Amino acid sequence: MSKRVNTALTDEDFAVPDNYVAYVPLAKRRAEKLSKLTGRSSGYDSPGRHGRSDQELGSVGSGSRRGGGGDDSSDDEDDAPKNVGPRATISLIEQSAEIRKQQMHAEEQKTDAQKALEEEEKLLKAVSERKQLASAEELSKGIKYTESLKTTWRPPRHYREMSEEQFTEIRKKYHIDVDGEEIPPPIKEFRDMKFPAPILEHLKAKGIKMPTPIQMQGLPVALSGRDMIGIAFTGSGKTLSFTLPLVMRALEEEVKMPLAKGEGPIGMIVCPSRELARQTYEGFQAISDILYKGGYPQLRSLLCMGGINMQDQQAVMFQGPHIVIATPGRLQDMLAKKKFNLDLCTYLCMDEADRMLDMGFEEEVRNILSYFKHQRQTILYSATMPKKIQDFARSALVRPVTVNVGRAGAANLDVIQEVEYVKQEAKIVYLLECLQKTPPPVVIFAENKNDVDDIQEYLLLKGVEAVAIHGSKTQEEREFAINAFKSYQKDVLVATDVASKGLDFADIHHVILFDMPKEIEDYVHRIGRTGRSGKTGVATTFINLNSSEQILLDLKHLLREAKQKVPPFLESLDDPLEKYREMGVAGGCTYCGGLGHRVTECPKLEQQQKTKTQGMFRPNERAGNEM
Repeated sequence: MSKRVNTALTDEDFAVPDNYVAYVPLAKRRAEKLSKLTGRSSGYDSPGRHGRSDQELGSVGSGSRRGGGGDDSSDDEDDAPKNVGPRATISLIEQSAEIRKQQMHAEEQKTDAQKALEEEEKLLKAVSERKQLASAEELSKGIKYTESLKTTWRPPRHYREMSEEQFTEIRKKYHIDVDGEEIPPPIKEFRDMKFPAPILEHLKAKGIKMPTPIQMQGLPVALSGRDMIGIAFTGSGKTLSFTLPLVMRALEEEVKMPLAKGEGPIGMIVCPSRELARQTYEGFQAISDILYKGGYPQLRSLLCMGGINMQDQQAVMFQGPHIVIATPGRLQDMLAKKKFNLDLCTYLCMDEADRMLDMGFEEEVRNILSYFKHQRQTILYSATMPKKIQDFARSALVRPVTVNVGRAGAANLDVIQEVEYVKQEAKIVYLLECLQKTPPPVVIFAENKNDVDDIQEYLLLKGVEAVAIHGSKTQEEREFAINAFKSYQKDVLVATDVASKGLDFADIHHVILFDMPKEIEDYVHRIGRTGRSGKTGVATTFINLNSSEQILLDLKHLLREAKQKVPPFLESLDDPLEKYREMGVAGGCTYCGGLGHRVTECPKLEQQQKTKTQGMFRPNERAGNEM
């Protein structure tokens, strides 16, 4: 029989336990948290007040609790952050508004020039975000070389024993600026560079008795196997600075083990134009012949460019070339067809490197680099290489040395620059008067191909022996014109910029610029065809209202820098960069090197942006065709 249980409730059952805490709604708990963070009242138990103490905030809602003691706060309140610091009682929203107000005030305090400088920095950062100048394999695999190539060349003992202070004095004397680590010493004599006797005799026969400043420092750097960026004014002997080290490396490899069929080259020179490639090739051939006559092995060089029949050089490709001189388009085509390989190639020089990148050959160069199998020594040379191009090129080099003789983009001081205001319709007639300034040979530069043809025709009608070259002429016509002019059969060469990059014409006394180019770099290259190898030359430039004000300002400052006479027409131009100079900021464009404008008004950058936009709609066309 089951026992009945008494279930009746007593008063004790209704008693409130001592540890009982009344339920606080979630909305109220959140409001209390917010009040602790912002220092404001939650709005539940009392009117809103600022600056309430922690004790007051902790007592919110305590009146509704039974049997509350000293620890009557909820767990949520225990976890809430405490007010710390002198600004703890100011809300985050108010602090944010105060910071924005301070920033706006600081922005208002900036001058227009300071704001412009900040805009330039943003623009330069945007245009400098280019892919690294390296092969696809190196980029994909993350291959990065940290040590320079080792060579057997060493400076003479008496140079190795000299102090760094003595090297600094030599560089200061010849205005050589260097940048890099463990820089080889400058050497003032060719014989101390340990060139073979036939080469020394060849240089002496050409009237080259001692190295130029770029050769003093550039040759030891290249012979040491170091990557280099070489910058020097036109006519300063840059070609010899990268030619002789490659000859020595190819000669050393041939003596150790002769090249067999299918091997080679040892080194390669890449040029932006056919005329420059042809000129470099002929220089290699001359040195090779001199060495062969002196009892050294024959060095085979291959010219690889558009417009010529490669079958004529089949024997060189069959035996294996030691040296390849090429333009980017034809070189890429030959490598793709496996006419030769770069398995043994350890030397790469890009002549007029910045111009090559400007002409749209960047992707071609990157594709060419993908054919290299091992680390290479890379050398970049130019007369005009702005700092941004240097920074971009330096990303692909290993412990590079920068050798700079004079400011990058500066005009040759051996050239007397004369600027004349000539109306557009009178320019072609005034040419005859300008030709009377100096005896021939004379080079005339024009911007357009049609102007080149018109000038040549006019001069021929006036009895002047003139030839012309531009990109639309056949390779045979171009080579005939160059050879006839170099051999003094013709007195005047009329050309577009295909003849302005690196071409070396002997004894040019006068260069005439029929019109002012669109970029100041082209002006520097054009007038650099005279005043070469220490000789003095004259450059006459026609300007008028058809020239843009930006390029005329660049010309004005370039003339001042070279201490040349500035005509009144240019002096009267207002200088928009005066506000920067008042701030102590150096004037000039950091992108193209022009001294009369800033990067925000850079015509070169503007043209490149237009070309890039056009290329998006015409992917099969490239702005920088081989000239």
